Amino acid sequence: MGEPFREGEQVLLIDGKGRRYLVTLRSDRSFQYHRGVLAHADLIGAEEGVTVTASGGSELIALRPRLPDYILKMRRGAQVVYPKDIGPILLYGDIAPGASVLEAGTGSGALTAALVRAVGREGRVVSVERRSDHADHARRTLERWCGGIPANLDLRVGEVEEMVDEVEPDRIVLDVPEPWHTVTRAVSGLQGGGVLTAYVPTIPQV
Repeated sequence: MGEPFREGEQVLLIDGKGRRYLVTLRSDRSFQYHRGVLAHADLIGAEEGVTVTASGGSELIALRPRLPDYILKMRRGAQVVYPKDIGPILLYGDIAPGASVLEAGTGSGALTAALVRAVGREGRVVSVERRSDHADHARRTLERWCGGIPANLDLRVGEVEEMVDEVEPDRIVLDVPEPWHTVTRAVSGLQGGGVLTAYVPTIPQV
């Protein structure tokens, strides 16, 4: 049996029609939706998988969110890289435990969270964001998901081209408007056998 839900933890509530709601538990707050109200206190101390009943009589299942759940429901800042794209990025980019990854841009932090998980404790992710407001938002998003900034994650503000030589990564992952500007630096700064992956979701970029 898993640990019971705790104050401050995020919980995914699923209603009878499969609609999903992401809630941060606070003992003095309630979750309100179109089928009623549920006190957070009814969930704190309960086991994962419990079925609870809102004031209107509707039942909700309470689970700990998976990373894809969090990405789909988290607060938006910059454009989010969704789970359907994160999977191929991790595979084609050959992101594995122990890898040293240089990422740009951090955006809302969705891909960053997946990269940190993929490289494991022995790996390292340096994520660079050009805009300080996006960087601040991503930091808050990652702190909520990870419970703080992991030791193997380095968040920076600046231009990724200026950091390739310093970081000496073996993987580069780009989600920026003009990824081709990084290619020359990547050739000189990537470790031998390194991989550069660029996410280009728009036709003009392609």
